Amino acid sequence: MASTALPHSTPTRAPDPAPLRVQAQALEAAFLAEMLGYAGFGAARDSFGGGIGEDQFASFLRQEQATAIVGKGGIGLAESLFHALARGDHGRP
Repeated sequence: MASTALPHSTPTRAPDPAPLRVQAQALEAAFLAEMLGYAGFGAARDSFGGGIGEDQFASFLRQEQATAIVGKGGIGLAESLFHALARGDHGRP
């Protein structure tokens, strides 16, 4: 008598959404850092500024400020990106 056992199949689980959310938050932080730069955040002051060192490291300060903003809830861009990417429709209506 031949065995007709079905092959073992593992149930497929939904992919973990955490990495996608982290990437969406990183994109929002990068966007905010650029906007802070264009708004003049971290720009050298006219008097008693930090000199060339301040100019060179201002982008790091802006990035950390943007990351802190996202950590406190951000502007909602990360959440919108996350939901659009999680749906898998890639922004199509």
